[in-house]
Amino acid sequence: MLILASASPRRLELLKQAGVAPDRVVPADIDETPALRELPAVYAARIAAAKAEKVFAAHPDSCVLAADTVVARGRRILPKAETEEQARNCLSLMSGCRHKVLTAVAVKSAAGARQELVSSVVRFKRLSDAEIDRYIATNEWQGKAGGYAIQGQAAVLIPFISGSYSNIVGLPLCETVRLLRSLNHERA
Repeated sequence: MLILASASPRRLELLKQAGVAPDRVVPADIDETPALRELPAVYAARIAAAKAEKVFAAHPDSCVLAADTVVARGRRILPKAETEEQARNCLSLMSGCRHKVLTAVAVKSAAGARQELVSSVVRFKRLSDAEIDRYIATNEWQGKAGGYAIQGQAAVLIPFISGSYSNIVGLPLCETVRLLRSLNHERA
């Protein structure tokens, strides 16, 4: 049985796109507070592993897939925007600049545990206040790391990406399927 340890509808859609259908979705309720001076890559890896471990402990006969996506500007972890002010701050910080989107994918089963970190680079064009206002009005930013969703209207603000597009959406499909196969998951 494959369990997706995530409440993200984007991750579920991406898995379906890859032909992988989890049997269950069991979000992991863990503390996602970054440790003091924790680097973005270390944070993403720690959180993904903790999610997989928590759900696997309750379902030890399953294969658990967990992930955590972080938007980072240098060493700074940008928040999952919950308010317009947070989203506006994120967009202003990324305006005209490159940032990284890091996703740690963790798979745990009785056969073992595997983890991989995938990094993509995104560059926003220089954003005017009016463009930021228009994007804020879409409400697509709500609950999104870095305050944007590349698969939505933010796409018109992004002239350059390097790396996995599905990683930027929330789950690097090539690497995820490879990890599932490495633990002999039959449907990957």
